[in-house]
Amino acid sequence: MASFRDIIGQEQIKEHLQSAIAAGKISHAYIINGEKASGKEFIARVFAMTLQCERGETEPCGQCRSCRQALSDNQPDIIRIIHEKPGTISVDDMRMQINNDIAVKPYSSPKKVYIVNEAEKMTIQAQNALLKTLEEPPEYAVILLLTSNADCLLPTILSRCILLNMKPVPDDMIKKYLMEQLKVPDYKAEVCAAFARGNVGKAKALATSEDFENVKTEAVSLLKYIKEMELNEIIAAIKKISEFKLEANDYLDIMVIWYRDVLLFKATNDINHLVFREEIQALREAARRSSYEGIESVLEALEKAKNRLSANVNFDLTMELLMMEIKENG
Repeated sequence: MASFRDIIGQEQIKEHLQSAIAAGKISHAYIINGEKASGKEFIARVFAMTLQCERGETEPCGQCRSCRQALSDNQPDIIRIIHEKPGTISVDDMRMQINNDIAVKPYSSPKKVYIVNEAEKMTIQAQNALLKTLEEPPEYAVILLLTSNADCLLPTILSRCILLNMKPVPDDMIKKYLMEQLKVPDYKAEVCAAFARGNVGKAKALATSEDFENVKTEAVSLLKYIKEMELNEIIAAIKKISEFKLEANDYLDIMVIWYRDVLLFKATNDINHLVFREEIQALREAARRSSYEGIESVLEALEKAKNRLSANVNFDLTMELLMMEIKENG
């Protein structure tokens, strides 16, 4: 089912959209801004479905003809903008799919809803073309711009839209969702929630990814034995990890969580709030042999490595420098 009740967290956005529906004061344009996989598409889908629902309430009924069409992505008045070139939404995409289409009245619904995913990929020309429509939209039009970076949009676009920012979802809420909806075991749900940093989509992807489990095991194994390993063995371990279908930053995040656990245990001697508590022996040993300064240095080195990889610095070199830091201070 797709309803506002199924949206995890994001209370402010839910309240704003449902209040607008109840009052009949729907804006012509909204920007939903948030991380990739944070649930923007789901919110847009629920909002569009509710606007077109034949019962006209603040939740979609899921039963009427319009809702059934929306659930199977066949509602003629909910239009998803597709772009021909990967990485760019061109001025032609905008003209053909919004500007030229918007003058045609809705086919069977009160509204005509346009959903533009990855709106940050609109070229300046595409944004200017959209601006013409935003300046004088027809009464029935609602445009939803979904973006992971609202700063990429022109100030003139921002000023004509209602901006809704996604908030990180609390870990316990994500954990509950993973356990109840996806039947993920308690411990795994906790690791995925900690790792996803408030992003439900990411937590869901990790919980169902075989590679995540493998990479986690390999990364923890490397960190447990790194002190005794030679550099060539460390390099071989990194090469093994890079074979999995997981982003390098995700791999580094596993290490960040490990060292946060080490730091927390060193400071409190309490295992209850540790993410990797099944590895308590190794964490206790790491906390015993590392100084607070050493752990802080490793966490800084991990952050630096993430920034280097984002700037496309050579992967092998970045990881080698990081591992030397961990071997020395971890």
